[in-house]
Amino acid sequence: MELVRKAYAKINLGLDVLRKRPDGYHEVKMIMQTIGLYDVLTFRSRQDNEIFIDTGHAKLPNNEDNLIYKAAKVLFEETGKNIGVDITLEKNIPIAAGMAGGSTDAAAALTALNQMLGNPLSMERLLEISVKVGADVPYCIMGGTALSEGIGEKLTPLPAPPKAHLVIAKPDIGVSTAFVYGNLHLDRLKSHPDIDGMAGLLAEGNLEGIASRMGNVLETVTIPVYPIIETIKSVCKEMGALNALMSGSGPTVFAVYTEEEKAKKAAEKIRERELAKEVFVTGFIGKEELL
Repeated sequence: MELVRKAYAKINLGLDVLRKRPDGYHEVKMIMQTIGLYDVLTFRSRQDNEIFIDTGHAKLPNNEDNLIYKAAKVLFEETGKNIGVDITLEKNIPIAAGMAGGSTDAAAALTALNQMLGNPLSMERLLEISVKVGADVPYCIMGGTALSEGIGEKLTPLPAPPKAHLVIAKPDIGVSTAFVYGNLHLDRLKSHPDIDGMAGLLAEGNLEGIASRMGNVLETVTIPVYPIIETIKSVCKEMGALNALMSGSGPTVFAVYTEEEKAKKAAEKIRERELAKEVFVTGFIGKEELL
């Protein structure tokens, strides 16, 4: 049996951190959005019960340190079923970029392997167990536009934003999510993004209003350490973006444009100035486009 899955990247249109919990996790309030940049995973049955992963990338592990492997083990433990599988990953989403690249691959593994087992788990149960793999995995299974709360596992679908053109630019640096959250001082934050207001504007289909409310409290940690993020944001705005923001814990910047030509010119400018090697022009992906 062979299955092929697209694993789509996400951005955070808004990211707020409410508090640090006693268990060490941070409670968040975010608006997550799928975009048209994706990895491709191919799953092939094996005759034994081994899990083999070909990541095709020197920076990505092919053992239990890979979230794909972890997802497979969680699924097999939950179902009590075990199959051998060869998993080949075509990696297009930048690594360590704040775009849930590892989480979306894990989500694809959970849904694909569940299908290969004959769908013993409902979608609801897959969402429940997926948080064991990572906080962003439940959202990556669901996709589309969603309010994400708790540690990321409490999901509420939201209306998709209007069509837009996005520039995605990942500078050639790696950012540790643990470092960013570990150095976030909630008591020093001067402002918080208006997540509820953005949700209301999504319902109205007001792209300019949505863009004006984009905000990410993690920028207060990441940008002082990596000022190139602010430079990329500034270039995008100078080139006509409605707004630009760091996604997740960074370092990827996304910018929202109403005109494709402006987005392409901004991407070209970022490449010319060598601010980022991984630069893409794409758009929002609605949940119905993922089916």
